[in-house]
Amino acid sequence: MFQISLAEWSLHRALESGKLDHMDFPKVARNDFGIHAIELVNTFFKAKAKDQDYLAEFRKRADDFGVKALLIMCDHEGNVGDAEPEARKNAIENHRKWLEAAKFLGCHSIRVNAYSSGTPEEQKEFVSEGLHTLSEAAAKLELSVLVENHGGLSSNAAWLASVIRKVNLPNCGTLPDFGNWKLADGTEYDRYQGLTELMPFAKSVSAKSRDFDASGNEAHSDYRRMVQIVLAAGYHGHLGIEYSGEQISEAEGILTTKRLLEIVRAEFSRNQVN
Repeated sequence: MFQISLAEWSLHRALESGKLDHMDFPKVARNDFGIHAIELVNTFFKAKAKDQDYLAEFRKRADDFGVKALLIMCDHEGNVGDAEPEARKNAIENHRKWLEAAKFLGCHSIRVNAYSSGTPEEQKEFVSEGLHTLSEAAAKLELSVLVENHGGLSSNAAWLASVIRKVNLPNCGTLPDFGNWKLADGTEYDRYQGLTELMPFAKSVSAKSRDFDASGNEAHSDYRRMVQIVLAAGYHGHLGIEYSGEQISEAEGILTTKRLLEIVRAEFSRNQVN
């Protein structure tokens, strides 16, 4: 049906407080959560993007624990869709080192943001131009560039889908997030419609979780409905646990999300057999 991975952001409080070191993430994913695939966040090793010794040690540790790095989520490197050409060019250059790091670590993609300014049509032009340039560079490394619904116009799935279609490159796709549907005006895009619109371009999926009810179901997203949309699109890759809640510990949130995904997967497997 699908595999389960762990997004590093699920442990951001532990990482930011120093209780967990980025270098130990593969060990924690494997030993604490029984997960063999991880999604990295660049801000937790930002100064090490070009440090070959550091990256080699990280990959060795991941290999030793039988853990595969899938992608790097890239933030705070400028906007690849910036309205100003020079700023857009600089942002693209800033992301190139993460492409190289992703290649070195054995990832299949980097995740970028589709932030810009101007009218929706103007932003579509700026973002698609930046993505096209970055995706061409990624293609030379046999990598993909993925865009997440991550606030603002990018949380308008119809708009983001139109951007990906305009880029029109096979290695430029989406990383749909179960959450992150709040638009700039404070309203929310329908998450089920949004997921449906982004799944045709998906090369990874983020199973965002925040709060749970007494039965262990996610309070904001119907996981069964979400997974049904994912599978209907023909996607059978990884669903990345991204716990971002505060009512329970990060470890408990990760394990609760994992249990929910496993239950839903088992249900769909039984239904397929029947």
